[in-house]
Amino acid sequence: MAFTDRLDEIEGNFLELERELSRPETFQDRQRYAELARAHAELSEIMPTLRAYREAVREAREAEEMLAGERDEEMAEFLRESLRAAEERAEELEREIKVMLLPSDPRDTKDVIMEIRAGAGGEEAGLFAGDLYRMYTRYADRNGWKTEALSSSPSELGGFKEIIFSVRGKGAFSKMKYESGVHRVQRIPVTESGGRIHTSTATVAVLPEAEEVEVTINPSDIKVDVFRSTGPGGQSVNTTDSAVRVTHLPTGIVVSCQDEKSQLQNREKALRILRARLLRMEQERQQKELAEERRSQVGTGDRSERIRTYNFPQGRVSDHRIGLTLYRLEEVLDGDLEEIIEALAAADRAEKLARMGEEQGQIR
Repeated sequence: MAFTDRLDEIEGNFLELERELSRPETFQDRQRYAELARAHAELSEIMPTLRAYREAVREAREAEEMLAGERDEEMAEFLRESLRAAEERAEELEREIKVMLLPSDPRDTKDVIMEIRAGAGGEEAGLFAGDLYRMYTRYADRNGWKTEALSSSPSELGGFKEIIFSVRGKGAFSKMKYESGVHRVQRIPVTESGGRIHTSTATVAVLPEAEEVEVTINPSDIKVDVFRSTGPGGQSVNTTDSAVRVTHLPTGIVVSCQDEKSQLQNREKALRILRARLLRMEQERQQKELAEERRSQVGTGDRSERIRTYNFPQGRVSDHRIGLTLYRLEEVLDGDLEEIIEALAAADRAEKLARMGEEQGQIR
């Protein structure tokens, strides 16, 4: 469908919705009215830009027509300038409209479960995992989101071998989804007496939190074991068997939670994590069927993908997916991630627009 035809369709739908909403019988059907009102609100966001685009196209056409018959050079130059300005404005508005028309990720409205695991680097990797956890919780605070630790395995020096936590708030997944992958740190470890710079890694997984209605877990498909909670070094920190290990028999997924004193609370947290992992498995299965789309996305979440480096000696943060480098390491680790995430989102939109253009070219 040509771009102008798509705009005609949008405007026609918008006007039809306005007519429907103005009818008394529609207002009496509360459910239908609510559905129509939601659709009207979505189209209302694009209509001002659509009409501005059409106005710019009209101005360009008028300037071009007047220029064709103009004999006065001064007036002709004025019209040429007007034509250039109108065409540039139309191109800019066309790009904005195409971005608005990009299909939204249905997961963007979901809350998030994040998993951070220490990778290569021993205790230093555990400390880095702790740094990432603090970075994300501070970024969540900046956005007014709520975080909750679901499961953790502390390391000896105060970091984490693993930390799993939830992030709840408007737009949480739409921003945090770009953080999946391997994060790398370059710095002098606290355990290094020779002053040498070491490289350590931590992996981050970002999962949309699954609702119970989305992922149904059959009680006969899980095995629940209880055990005594342990702390760093394996020492017992609880005198009761309150820790819970849930095994999903069909997939072999194992989730352990021991942070709560109550066995019931640990079980519920384990099931939340299990549902998120099962939802991710199903989504990855679907995404494999759409391999071309998967490859074109920014930040696929592949665990082997090194996505970002935090270089302490240079005070530098580099995101390797988009070639972005910032010399604001302290601010970033303090939760100031917005510039990076906005750049990743912009790159994602650009990739999708390019793919849309290729698909339309193939159709033609």
